[in-house]
Amino acid sequence: MITLAHISDIHLSPMPEVSWRDLLGKRLTGYLNWKLRRHDELNSKTLTSLMSHLQAQKADFTAITGDLVNLALPVEIERAGAWLGALGLADKIAVCPGNHDAYVPGALELARKSWGEYLKGETLDEGAFPFVRRIGELAVISCSSAVPTRPFLAIGRFDEQQAHRLGRILKVMGEADYFRTVLIHHPPNPELQHSSFGLKGHKLFREVIVKHGAELILHGHTHHSSIHSIPGKNREVPVVGVAAASAAQGGTLDDPARYNLFRIERLGDSWTCTMREYGYQRLGTEIVMRLQMRIC
Repeated sequence: MITLAHISDIHLSPMPEVSWRDLLGKRLTGYLNWKLRRHDELNSKTLTSLMSHLQAQKADFTAITGDLVNLALPVEIERAGAWLGALGLADKIAVCPGNHDAYVPGALELARKSWGEYLKGETLDEGAFPFVRRIGELAVISCSSAVPTRPFLAIGRFDEQQAHRLGRILKVMGEADYFRTVLIHHPPNPELQHSSFGLKGHKLFREVIVKHGAELILHGHTHHSSIHSIPGKNREVPVVGVAAASAAQGGTLDDPARYNLFRIERLGDSWTCTMREYGYQRLGTEIVMRLQMRIC
């Protein structure tokens, strides 16, 4: 049996001191949004408690589906690298980037340098994404939907080049009989698309999954717990989203902070995967197991 933990939308706080020079372009609107709406709802105390609970589970691997930072300031990116180092070794943690990690041009490149092996793995060619991490019979495949956008937009993008590489990886990993788990920050299912914060190329992503199959898809971005599915090669593929790991109770925008723990096991010629969701309820002060269900 392999255990896989999933967290997302870290949004490390508090926001560092910034000058007006730091807030040119899109960062200004993001900073105002943080000050007016987000600073009380995404906080470090909630994140610390949730991560302590997660670490006690001693999962074999942890997948983080993006948005470690807020404005992608260099000091934020450096701090996120230190946070990853404190969380655990890079051989047991993989990150797929979110839109906030690529908030402005050049930010994602800086994150890749700063976060190092957490944002790397096996690749088929010179393309950075998707990359693969193999843990026993589990293959974690990290895609990137993270691109800089104009103010007031939080869209992601999945293009033909990445689709081609993902298809080849899924084919190879499928032929080797791995449990293929695909990470992408923006949800690929049609129910959660929106013109200002959806995934450009979501149909292309789904076409790859239909052609080659996968066992599980994990995403963040919405700040809500969700379970959907999309068609795969031979069966429906579960698409699981998780609430923001720093979302405080009592917020008006998001579900309270949560993480998911998947127990993956081979039974004969097939796989079984059970998901447990842990986190805060709307009421109460304890982190609890909110849900347990078999998803495949």
